[in-house]
Amino acid sequence: MTSLPREHDAISFGEQPLSPLDGRYRTAVAPLSDYLSESGLNRARVEVEVEWLIALTDRSLFGTAPLDEAQKERLRALYRGFGADEIAWLAEKEAVTRHDVKAVEYLVRDRLAELGLEHIAELTHFACTSEDINSASYALTVQRAVTQVWLPQLRVVIDRLAALAHDHRDAPMLSRTHGQPATPTTMGKELAVFVWRLERVERQIAASEFLAKFSGATGTWSAHLAAEPDTDWPALSREFIESLGIGFNVLTTQIESHDWQVELYDRIRHAGGILHNLATDVWTYISLGYFSQIPVAGATGSSTMPHKINPIRFENAEANLEISGGLLATLAQTLVTSRLQRDLTDSTTQRNIGVALGHSLLALDNLARGLTEISLAQAALDADLDGNWEVLAEAIQTVVRAEIVAGRSQISDPYALLKDLTRGRRVGAAELAEFVRGLDIGDAAKERLLALTPATYTGLASELVSEID
Repeated sequence: MTSLPREHDAISFGEQPLSPLDGRYRTAVAPLSDYLSESGLNRARVEVEVEWLIALTDRSLFGTAPLDEAQKERLRALYRGFGADEIAWLAEKEAVTRHDVKAVEYLVRDRLAELGLEHIAELTHFACTSEDINSASYALTVQRAVTQVWLPQLRVVIDRLAALAHDHRDAPMLSRTHGQPATPTTMGKELAVFVWRLERVERQIAASEFLAKFSGATGTWSAHLAAEPDTDWPALSREFIESLGIGFNVLTTQIESHDWQVELYDRIRHAGGILHNLATDVWTYISLGYFSQIPVAGATGSSTMPHKINPIRFENAEANLEISGGLLATLAQTLVTSRLQRDLTDSTTQRNIGVALGHSLLALDNLARGLTEISLAQAALDADLDGNWEVLAEAIQTVVRAEIVAGRSQISDPYALLKDLTRGRRVGAAELAEFVRGLDIGDAAKERLLALTPATYTGLASELVSEID
């Protein structure tokens, strides 16, 4: 008999990724790594350091001469061509400095020497605190991740959802308020509601600010003025930060206050809540038989039940949106506060931005795929409608009320009348028709009600889908 290995005898899997985002789901979230990985952050830091050097020399500060275009291009190649060599160099240097931004400064200085630009080496990281570089770098990387990766994937989901809404705008469906049969709608209109909600929050996210500070150790430009009192440093800092394509925060402590991040993550979490609602609703429609799932060749739904096609795309999205929402809430709660002029809780917290957005992006990928793997089962919708004629009680009692006001009926309490007929019981088409024929209402109203069916009692549902165009 073979004994189980003891803990200290266990095989090590230390080279394997701990996070599923970097393992099982890497393909779906890989585009975020270009921006929100440690290497993506360091590339942005090099970009900010290099552009600050160019900004200072462009203004001939401290007797420097502006670099020519060839020199600038060679400098910019430091971040445009940032790759494996720089990543390895920084890892080795940070092991000594124990400071990530200082390692980046040393990298830029090292490359300046290689480029024959040692004479401007002391302008590297000039008058900067680490947070000047970091706030600009995070603003750049988060902006790029959101606008170039996350928002386009959200748009894919919205577009596929909108296409389904248009395809099924005329497909009558029994509503279920509180899970109970209710006034019919159309599948297209219900999906259009999600399109409308998502596009609203999409616009808010697209309009987000991405802010940085560039004002020194405690936000006062003290070192700058000590070195050069005649320069308008706040104006220069604003011009520099805005030249990077991000916004400038003039009034800060050592850190940029992160309020823009709090706002952004709350909005993305809001979008995630809507998407979670979409995932659970579609899952429920599948469970009710309203949607059938399109089999994927070779796929297995259950290890023991061959017939099954599980709604895994929507379940996966649901779970990942919950993880993302929790992380985004933590980011928003933590980043809004910094003790006095700064503490370092934001440093480790911000390193999880990619994790939070990664789980959200994974959910978007699953939803986008899932929406192409379902097919409307109109027969199931029709059968459900035909089995619930009592939902016309609303229409009948409303018409009776109008007839009373118009002087064409003497019924005293139409709501109670219909409640007695339908509450808690099924009423068939024949029984309901007989009831309508016996009502004290005008002939025209009676004919409208007799012509009505659950499938035609959908109001403006079909027309409302046009609101998402």
